[in-house]
Amino acid sequence: MTETGPQGERIAKWLARAGVASRRDAEKLIGEGRVKLNNTVVTHPATFVAAGDLVVVNGTLVDAPERTRLWRYHKPTGLVTTHKDPQGRPTVFEKLPPGLPRVVSVGRLDLNSEGLLLLTNDGALARRLELPANGWIRRYRVRVFGTVDPAGLAALAQGVTIDGVRYGAVEAGLDSRKGDNSWLSVGLREGRNREVRRVMAHLGLQVTRLIRVAYGPFQLGNLPRGTVDEVPTKVLREQLPAA
Repeated sequence: MTETGPQGERIAKWLARAGVASRRDAEKLIGEGRVKLNNTVVTHPATFVAAGDLVVVNGTLVDAPERTRLWRYHKPTGLVTTHKDPQGRPTVFEKLPPGLPRVVSVGRLDLNSEGLLLLTNDGALARRLELPANGWIRRYRVRVFGTVDPAGLAALAQGVTIDGVRYGAVEAGLDSRKGDNSWLSVGLREGRNREVRRVMAHLGLQVTRLIRVAYGPFQLGNLPRGTVDEVPTKVLREQLPAA
């Protein structure tokens, strides 16, 4: 069964494109009975939405998906990349400039990390851009405290296992050193949770600053901290991998 066709579009994909949640999280919402289609609770993800249908999530009417859009955001430190934080910490989405539609992030940056965070109104796109199969490299500038061993950095290109977790190849090189503080350039394709910090700790290095400067073809450049810049549609079409 296809996801689009005469019947319409699968509801989980529709919700993802509408920016409500990722497709996987949309399926969870459906399983919890929190989604209605034309005033009827949706009970199965193989439900289709057609033009003119009314979709309600948690009692709120969801607007039909807009065209797919993507933004670059310069995330400051001190914000968590989540829509709601159980600990009450400020979130990226609370601090975004006014006027944006509902967006989701492409991957995350942790509380103490900064730099480029991609945002989109299309949850399905976000999921696709996060997949390692895209081959997109996430690039970082990393300040570390400790003694840097260039050979140890080079060995990361073969991947490394830490506490039973296997991390893929990591590109890492020394840019500059001043006393016990050094700046490194780091590139990786998987982007697992806190991967850079864990790999550096494995080498006996403490990360004191972590800045993401690129995500695939998209660059942080000179985007001011805390600001958002939309990627032109033409550029988006040129750079997106095939669906």
